[in-house]
Amino acid sequence: MNSCWQIGAFFDLDGTLLAPPSLEWRFIGYLLERNEIGGHNLARWLRHCAKIVFRDPIAATQGNKAYLAGLPKSRAADWSNSHAAWELPFFPQGIARMAWHHAQEHTIFLVTGALAPLVREIVRQLPCPVGVCVTELESLEGQWTGSLSGSHMNGDEKACAIRAIAAGRGITLAHSFAYGNETGDLAMLEAVGHPVAINPSARLASRARKRGWSICCWDQPQAAHKLQLEQEHAR
Repeated sequence: MNSCWQIGAFFDLDGTLLAPPSLEWRFIGYLLERNEIGGHNLARWLRHCAKIVFRDPIAATQGNKAYLAGLPKSRAADWSNSHAAWELPFFPQGIARMAWHHAQEHTIFLVTGALAPLVREIVRQLPCPVGVCVTELESLEGQWTGSLSGSHMNGDEKACAIRAIAAGRGITLAHSFAYGNETGDLAMLEAVGHPVAINPSARLASRARKRGWSICCWDQPQAAHKLQLEQEHAR
């Protein structure tokens, strides 16, 4: 049952709910298997990286989507309908935790650096309605340009995002939850009253122990459709 406060639950995706490799790397693998990207895409990525790597190394790497330039936006939907997308390995503990928040009538969001068109395709695999705050891709005439539309969702951007969500929805962050696995999630975790480090990197684990945060080990990932069947049988 809900409390007198409006409570949020903010989940990172890659490494927190979804086992490695990341969603983007899985999509890259899908594109490579179908010869959708090749040497010219890599060359475009490297050129863009070289231009800005010394000025902004994060934008040159994590924020560099030049390899997608010229590909149709429809590739995200094609991928989501493939066997690879429906076999994505989610941590069952994370899916169960999300379902628990839904039962408590908490507002749930994915706050992730993963690509928006991919995340919006996979949320239908999750056990409850979920909002998304993600890395948006710029497009023109139905094709990706290889640039971002806005900022890469990482670090301080995640904290700013959940503060904006909280302000718009009347969520009390002091009573809210956040789940992340690496230092890029640190600012988001610091912004809530109940931060939880999931399978944390060494640096995040050290920070979490010093601050008395909860640390959880989620393991044995399974495809989301199998988890849904198990939950239905358990009811």
